[in-house]
Amino acid sequence: MTTNEAWFDRALAVIPGGVDSPVRSFASVGGRPFTVASGSGSTLTDVEGREYLDYVQSYGASLLGHADPRVVAAITRAALKGSTFGAPTPGEVLLAERLCELVAGLEQVRFVSSGTEAVMSAIRVARGFTGRDQIVKFDGCYHGHSDAVLVAGGSGIAQLGLPGSAGVPVGAVADTLVAPYNLVPELSDSVAAVIVEPFAANMNLVLPVPGFLEGLRAECDRVGALLIFDEVISGFRLHLGGAEAVASVTPDLWTFGKVIGGGLPIGAFGGRQDVLSCLAPNGPVYQAGTLSGNPLATAAGLTVLDNVTEESLADLCDRVARFGASLQEALRAGGLGATVAVAGPLLGLYVAAENPELPSNYDEAKAICSNGYYPKLFHAMLERGVAMAPGAYEVLFPSFAHSHDDFATTVDRAFSAAEAVVAQS
Repeated sequence: MTTNEAWFDRALAVIPGGVDSPVRSFASVGGRPFTVASGSGSTLTDVEGREYLDYVQSYGASLLGHADPRVVAAITRAALKGSTFGAPTPGEVLLAERLCELVAGLEQVRFVSSGTEAVMSAIRVARGFTGRDQIVKFDGCYHGHSDAVLVAGGSGIAQLGLPGSAGVPVGAVADTLVAPYNLVPELSDSVAAVIVEPFAANMNLVLPVPGFLEGLRAECDRVGALLIFDEVISGFRLHLGGAEAVASVTPDLWTFGKVIGGGLPIGAFGGRQDVLSCLAPNGPVYQAGTLSGNPLATAAGLTVLDNVTEESLADLCDRVARFGASLQEALRAGGLGATVAVAGPLLGLYVAAENPELPSNYDEAKAICSNGYYPKLFHAMLERGVAMAPGAYEVLFPSFAHSHDDFATTVDRAFSAAEAVVAQS
């Protein structure tokens, strides 16, 4: 019989670390990852035939769940016409129109193939438009793995305990300034842009305090810097209008990914037309990509957005809020300290010996996430058929495919898992 061990041994021989992204490894929780054979709706099945309720959902890319029939049909129709052309297609125009319709202030977008590319390009546009070099990011916010922002990041960088990355020259981050999340920094007129996750979801889930995003907008306006919302995770998940619709703060540039590709590789950056006018071929800021605006990805993403309404998303948010409260209660009833943060259909899970306070910045999140309890809970849940991200700095991604019964089952298993963790401690 094919086993997870056998597949991971084969992967180790030909893929560094056996994974194509460090967050997929079990380095921060211990053990070896299982290998996925298939997914359907809210579940995954590994190569040994074991099924898991999946709260990773490709780190938020699968809003409708795995292998949604509508998305599969759209991809199939697109593939039969050709998978890539290196030329304009109707699909990229239709998806761009939809994004601009949904997000107030978003006038134009350009597609790329990943969130990392989107952030890298948005920063280049901001520097080109302003003629300035410095950018400001926030401690614990992860904006992809391009050199300029691979400093003081969350996600895999936090999980592996790395301050940045080997191979990134000092000069690449010399113009990157880092500030504490939820504190508005005083900017100089050398700053081209401030980039922020409006709802930070890479240091677990940390919500913006009242006045933080508004303060960033005002401070950027004061010095003529651009405000960039990194919505690779939050975009079209918290609200169809993005974080702008939730926080009532409009940035100058956005970056998107995940949801807008329907499970296929995609990214996008966009904003005001006057800012994007500096982008080639109209202006001097160069950016290009052979597979940008891929017709399979745009077909899948448009299908997702066609099948999500404000009402259905609000219903999902309500169901997830109730699930989060029940999950917190079950873990506590099992004897484990737990606090759940909720933002729309995003869940942040913090576990400790006693109920922790919700953090407001990376230092506070790190103190909880590094206490050693999450790896124990992760494995206890996995043994009970519930797959969460193998790292305490990630969030849970319930999808439209998660049913009431799925949530109830997860809550029951969480109680049992908490009891097991307490018994080990």
